Amino acid sequence: MSIDRDSYLSSDSVCGDDAPPPHLVERADDRPTFSGHGLSTQSVHGGEQRQKPEGSITQPIFTTSTYTFESTADLLRFVKGEDIREEYGRYGSPNEKSVEAKLAALENAEDAIVYSSGMAAIVGLFMTKLESGDEIVFFDQCYHRSREFCSKHLARYGVVTHQVPTGDFAAMEAAINDRTKMIVSESPTNPHLTCIDLEKFVAIGKANEVETLIDATLATPYNLRPIDFGVDYVWHSATKYLGGHNDLLAGSIAGRRELLDPVRKLRGVLGSVNSAHNLYLLERGMKTFELRMQRHNENGLRIAEFLEAHPRVERVYYPGLASHPTHAIAAAQMRGFGGLITFTVKGADWEATARVVDAAKIARIAPSLGGVETLIEQPLVMSYYHCTPEERVRFGIDDNMIRLSCGIENTEDLIADLKQALDA
Repeated sequence: MSIDRDSYLSSDSVCGDDAPPPHLVERADDRPTFSGHGLSTQSVHGGEQRQKPEGSITQPIFTTSTYTFESTADLLRFVKGEDIREEYGRYGSPNEKSVEAKLAALENAEDAIVYSSGMAAIVGLFMTKLESGDEIVFFDQCYHRSREFCSKHLARYGVVTHQVPTGDFAAMEAAINDRTKMIVSESPTNPHLTCIDLEKFVAIGKANEVETLIDATLATPYNLRPIDFGVDYVWHSATKYLGGHNDLLAGSIAGRRELLDPVRKLRGVLGSVNSAHNLYLLERGMKTFELRMQRHNENGLRIAEFLEAHPRVERVYYPGLASHPTHAIAAAQMRGFGGLITFTVKGADWEATARVVDAAKIARIAPSLGGVETLIEQPLVMSYYHCTPEERVRFGIDDNMIRLSCGIENTEDLIADLKQALDA
């Protein structure tokens, strides 16, 4: 990018009303993480102040854009970093601070930054870390908007993106040069559910002195914590399993505080913060995180096994099945395999596949995943309709492909619904 990254992000280079106070970047806090406790205990209590304003057991919703000071002396204590508190909503809020501490606890990370959406999170990270002439290397199975942002928009600022076959570590290493700043992957990937060997991924990053980023949205910190493998940044669309109720948009980046400090500072400039109400919903959703993930995992595995045995199903992509190409990696790294399943209908064209989708009575036709409601979609129509046939082949999107996001309904009801849809 055309700006000088280091000078722009230094605490001395920006002045005036919009300058994020340096101490806000540090996020010094004594909130308990409940490390060593079970995941549900961390989900309910991790990162929260034990005693909240007015004795509330839940975090109140702070619907304010600015925060007042009692006196100039009070303001000076804040400016000097002697008083850690809020000043202006674009730089943070009590709701944001509580959610970020809980996310960091769940990820086993030093810090986390929450954004207005998952895409806002990845844009904020890349805008901070990359400048003109830098390069990044992606595995090619990825969310199509991530691909679009890098190939179309980062490219306008002189950042080069290389895509290599997913899981091909030799190709990834061959694509790295002295301009490479980051290597990027999902695990599992969307929609093929390919799992990445994180030890190899991190080893390549360290050997080449480049940073590593994993989109773990489909795994969630219940099933996989990339930080424990040495990954530098973990990215989530918190809209999905972390929120869990299809009622909010949010994104997050977790990692070491020293790496995230400049990311947080630029977020304060870009303004991609979330609303107090959304943050409240996200925190509430995370309190039932482990309970929901247990059912998502149970439904995902049992329904994948049902689909694999059904005569109308050609292929099932689910890392919990022994038939999946990366099952061994998933079994070694993951606690469970999530609720997302992709499958293809045997001998069906796109219209016959659409009839299966339309016949579902419990599953609703919609994008997204990770909520309590089961969702179903045909990737060809929902996300890749405007792509050419050649592009769909390159991205591995078949005309007869269906993506199913299992919710937390009773397993037998979901299986019966899919059976009648396939048998119709």
